[in-house]
Amino acid sequence: MKFRLFLATLLISLFSFSQQVKSPSEFLGYELGTTFSRHHQVIEYYKYLAEVLPEVVQLKTYGTTNEGRELLLAFVSTPSNINNLENIRKEHLEALNGNVASEKALVWLSYNVHGNEAVSTEASMKTIYEVVTQKKEWLENTVVIFDPCINPDGRDRYVNWYNSNKNTPYTIDPNSKEHHEGWLSGRSNHYMFDLNRDWAWVTQKESKQRLAVYNDWLPHIHVDFHEQGINNPYYFAPAAEPMHEVITQWQRNFQVEIGKNHAKYFDENG
Repeated sequence: MKFRLFLATLLISLFSFSQQVKSPSEFLGYELGTTFSRHHQVIEYYKYLAEVLPEVVQLKTYGTTNEGRELLLAFVSTPSNINNLENIRKEHLEALNGNVASEKALVWLSYNVHGNEAVSTEASMKTIYEVVTQKKEWLENTVVIFDPCINPDGRDRYVNWYNSNKNTPYTIDPNSKEHHEGWLSGRSNHYMFDLNRDWAWVTQKESKQRLAVYNDWLPHIHVDFHEQGINNPYYFAPAAEPMHEVITQWQRNFQVEIGKNHAKYFDENG
């Protein structure tokens, strides 16, 4: 009887241990934000999460870049939603046509379309970790789709350059080499094309592969993470005039509502 009790306790302990999820800092071996992670390290962390939390995180490789780097999506939700992803997708598309009511919110988070705005990919690892460990209640009625890096070729170009030129200790002197990237910058992809503009024209390999999947989902919300220069203001909705003629009045009003919500959080933080 005592042996059985010991064995049961041991199994429970092992199970609990297996459920402990490493933070990005624990997994990478350095404090997140103290250096820039290379693309393969980011991909390894996402694959680690999918391995330890297969019921919550499902990965989809949607292509490769011109330089052979993996383009990856992570679908994050509750176990029941993950097991029902395809039906959720189909129901959502039917809802867009007005045939049914959509039961789940679809949120798509895109990071680092400009490769040298490199903080956002680091933030993606922090965000997915927080969602799967501390914000799981958000997932009951939501599927979150993470694209940790839209432009891996440009990002690795910048990260390799920065890690070769950064100062130790850090310096904020704007004259320092680490603040003057030069040409060819990491902003663009392999062929020096701005992938942020390519959402419209779809001339580049990365965009064609991404939009094929994006159009299969057509999320309610798409968040496009950027960086601003250190002395430049950050901007958000509502967009500046003039707006394109196809943008409806409802969309314009909704931008104002979203903008006021963003402003509230900025105001709370001074």
